[in-house]
Amino acid sequence: MSDPLFPVRNSFYLGAYNTVINEAADLSDLTELQAVERDCYVHRSYVALGSHELVLSEIGDSAATALQAVKLLAKYTSGRASKEAVLTTLSEWLADPACSRNPLVLLVAGILYLREGNYGDALRTCHAANTLELQALCVQTYLMMDRPDKAEQVVKAMSAVDDDATITQLATAWLGLALGGAKLQEASYIYQELGEKYNWTPMLYNGRAVCNFKAGEWEDAERDLLEALAKDAKDPDTLANLITCGLQLGKSTARYSSQLKIVAPDHPITKRLATGNDLFSQAAASMA
Repeated sequence: MSDPLFPVRNSFYLGAYNTVINEAADLSDLTELQAVERDCYVHRSYVALGSHELVLSEIGDSAATALQAVKLLAKYTSGRASKEAVLTTLSEWLADPACSRNPLVLLVAGILYLREGNYGDALRTCHAANTLELQALCVQTYLMMDRPDKAEQVVKAMSAVDDDATITQLATAWLGLALGGAKLQEASYIYQELGEKYNWTPMLYNGRAVCNFKAGEWEDAERDLLEALAKDAKDPDTLANLITCGLQLGKSTARYSSQLKIVAPDHPITKRLATGNDLFSQAAASMA
């Protein structure tokens, strides 16, 4: 039986957020559950694109629980609610037996806990249900904890369920980046195959660029990043990686630094650059 949501789901995993929105508009004759899942991918795409206000205004108080979870994600990422308020709401939902079984509530909980650096709670929510997307988040969490051995176990479990699934392939690539060696080349091939099979996105170009970073192929990395920039000039990951690449190649990164500061003022690289500038100013002032 065909899956009417496959194109939308697959495009979301690839980071093709505008494609998700366009493809979802053409879907009809869905069951109630499928319609909710479709709307969740659409609104998660708007969150990824920074259109938080649209999500907050379109998802009402009577919307399905899964959509309420996406709305909570929008509140967190936009800063429209304090982190404390968002995490308190999340704790209340997870204490509710009905909410705590909802895969998207668990996914949003895992995402937020991971962003907060709360790896233990992130893993607990990931293990509470057995979806490929939750398992992929579990892989990300283990890699953030510098536990590629644990991440590899989860990737093997994902492969046993659906080795060809895009999200399984992406998780395999993330693991390959962490393990290095021959696995690094495998990760690069995965990004290339997904780009050629479906559509190259900034996320895929950045993934292959990071493979080139680790291989010391800085000029190849720059080519991929410039392709990514042509597709989305405001993508923070692309700008951050161009700064890293430019520094390695001895090129000016001022323009990329300025753009990153505008589009992602809280990005770690933006903060490091600001700290570096402050230290330089202090040193210069002490010598004046």
